[in-house]
Amino acid sequence: MSLSKIQQLEQYTTKHRQEVLLITVNIEGKEDQLMIFKGFSSSLMRPTEFNADIPILPEKANILAIDRLESPYNPNTPNYIQKGLTWEQMENLF
Repeated sequence: MSLSKIQQLEQYTTKHRQEVLLITVNIEGKEDQLMIFKGFSSSLMRPTEFNADIPILPEKANILAIDRLESPYNPNTPNYIQKGLTWEQMENLF
């Protein structure tokens, strides 16, 4: 069984603990931002399910951009490593 996109991104941050991923997505016509750090993901714009078995990123969601930031993340002064990556560009980093 292959990993979902969100699982791949979470796994990436588990291996790259010095990074935070900020993902801009479109879910059913609504834009959302997800933050992933050390294997955990949460939404910055809507409630995140407490149940980890419910994926935060539905399979039919469209990833608009992926930003790689240095950890620790400070929203007032974010330190970008790369900004605006596509899913295909991110896959090359896996």
